[in-house]
Amino acid sequence: MDSPEQIAAKKVKLEQLYVGKDIGTVPKPAIVLDVAKARRHCSSMLAATKALGLAFRPHIKTHKTIELTRMQIGNDFSDVKLVVSTVAEIEHILPLLKSLQKEGRPVNVLYGLPLPASQVDRIALIARQLGPGSISFMLDHPSQLSPLRRFYDLAGFPGGAFIKVDTGYHRAGLLPSALNKNGLLEGITKLHHKSKAILVGLYSHSSLSYRDTTPQQAMDNLAEEIRGCMDAVRCNHQHFPTPACELTISVGASPQVTSIQNFAGTVGLENGATENLVHTIRDISTGETAGIRVSLELHAGVYSVLDLQQLATNSRGITREFDEEIAVSVVAEVVSVYNDNERQAPEALVAVGTLGLGREPCPSYDGWGMIGSISASNVDSKKRLVVKRISQEHSILSWDINDSMVTRNLPRIPLEVGQYARIYPNHACVTGAMYNWYFVVDSSQPASATKIVDIWMRALGW
Repeated sequence: MDSPEQIAAKKVKLEQLYVGKDIGTVPKPAIVLDVAKARRHCSSMLAATKALGLAFRPHIKTHKTIELTRMQIGNDFSDVKLVVSTVAEIEHILPLLKSLQKEGRPVNVLYGLPLPASQVDRIALIARQLGPGSISFMLDHPSQLSPLRRFYDLAGFPGGAFIKVDTGYHRAGLLPSALNKNGLLEGITKLHHKSKAILVGLYSHSSLSYRDTTPQQAMDNLAEEIRGCMDAVRCNHQHFPTPACELTISVGASPQVTSIQNFAGTVGLENGATENLVHTIRDISTGETAGIRVSLELHAGVYSVLDLQQLATNSRGITREFDEEIAVSVVAEVVSVYNDNERQAPEALVAVGTLGLGREPCPSYDGWGMIGSISASNVDSKKRLVVKRISQEHSILSWDINDSMVTRNLPRIPLEVGQYARIYPNHACVTGAMYNWYFVVDSSQPASATKIVDIWMRALGW
């Protein structure tokens, strides 16, 4: 991995080449990030969690940049809590973390996978630069206690530990009734008493809300995830350290966490929240479960830029067009157009495929990405142009239709060879992983909404 100095030097060169130019002039395919939309999403989330008095831990795996990380944490919380999916992400934002510490803001980064022994040495090296309290880990198997002890030996101070709870998604973690699998909780409690680890709390990431289609469903999924972790405290209270420490219950995924924006800031939880979520937040707000002090923390990541999967959940009940909400898009060159009955329906060929868009489905339509609004006098504004078929390095654009009987009446594709299409992704996390940097634009300046204003470097690798 490049050093921070090498990354900074690359950024300067890219800025000299591209800042001030239009996105249509850059080598394609390329990924574009609209800072105005990202800023709005980050501000909305911070305002909602602040209004409810809840802690918030942003995940940076979607964008992997220093600049958007700073937007996600904002200035209203003195403590900076983050989640990452790779060690490379921590290494990339290390200059930011050190800067925040100099500002007097404590930092804690949670490595978002059950602790892999192969990464302990790298993480300990980072931890020594940041100091005690800076790194936490997830555990869901007793064999992970050994690398946790090794981290203590290498870093010289204890790492934090979250026990991963499976609240129904079944991707990782232990069932609420079985957190002490083969003595896991007893083992972490022993390390806690010896000051070789710090039991921080319980962590659940449930993406069941990705199947939702209403704000109420998302809110109820959030309630059930919180209750699942509270049940885990009740079922295992005898195994936690005594005298009792305070446990953080950290829950979330973007749909259910963004659903709080439907009611946060209003007078009383009842104004917009479901009854289930109202009761759940009130229960945990008492500050104690089964004699254990608890506090609630929310976490989410892709909310910062959104994508078509997120909009399909309708968790916030927003009615804006998708290209007014999603902050990331891929610009791809049109290399051929088939408007003269070469196909059953009009189509266009663009020079980007799976390796530039990903291949993630979206429940709301049949396609691999949507094309942003195109001004054309002969096209119904309700018709959507989508990535209908996709290969490794190219894709086919066509009208979003399900009834083959209407293909005879479809309008021509309003694109010409040499133009570019702006494709909005189904899954922004996967799409972003294909690129080394973002071309940043700012739609809050309508006269220059496609002008590049900055370059944001992404963390690369693992």
